[in-house]
Amino acid sequence: MSEQLVRTSQDGNIYTIALARPAKRNAVSDRLLAALEAAFLATPEGTRAIILSGDGKHFCAGLDLAEHQHREPFGVMQHSQSWHRIFHRIQNGGIPVISALHGAVIGGGLELATATHIRVAEPDTIYQLPEGRHGIFVGGGASVRVAKIIGPGRMCEMMLTGRILDADEGQRLGLSHYLVGEGESLAKAQQLAARVAENAPMANWAMCTAIARIDNMASDDGFFVESLTAALTQTSPEVAERIGAFLERKGQGPRT
Repeated sequence: MSEQLVRTSQDGNIYTIALARPAKRNAVSDRLLAALEAAFLATPEGTRAIILSGDGKHFCAGLDLAEHQHREPFGVMQHSQSWHRIFHRIQNGGIPVISALHGAVIGGGLELATATHIRVAEPDTIYQLPEGRHGIFVGGGASVRVAKIIGPGRMCEMMLTGRILDADEGQRLGLSHYLVGEGESLAKAQQLAARVAENAPMANWAMCTAIARIDNMASDDGFFVESLTAALTQTSPEVAERIGAFLERKGQGPRT
């Protein structure tokens, strides 16, 4: 019987994916990466939000170095691009992804976390980019996603020194959006997922797919794409119903 590397469950319109390799601190092996991709590809129809978590004491300790001691340059490039493809799907799949972080969020684990849209961290969460000590370079998108959050200079310093950021530092730098108590990240992620799932699906799709792309554009191009995206989202029948309901409630005045 093959090892289950990823667990999935569905609760209404919320889909949960959990990395299930706790004995290895959820380090990303090739098989785990393939299982993660398969889990996202199998997202049930009607899903409005996705929660990503890690079993055991850690979210994800990064790349499984045991598999990468002997690779040719072309193999390394292909492997890196497979991470890019999968994490791109997470970020740009059109469904909001909320990650519940605890313990190690290191290397590839940080790259995975920063591909999600909302990040909830517990007090024991630590962030690290230890590539310098291993003589390697990031390959899962950190030079784009992490650098945009904390700045390229700070990312370079983290890689050079291997410095560990604690949960409070990560919160200040934007690596997490919410900092909760011990053992509370999954419950908070579920609460946020329920709130996000109430939004119009097209609006969620637009926010998850357009904002990061606009950030990569020249300002004039970004303004144009913003207008196109607004035109798509704001003219749907669902939006007319939602705004009508809001105006009706507002017209009724405050409830007594």
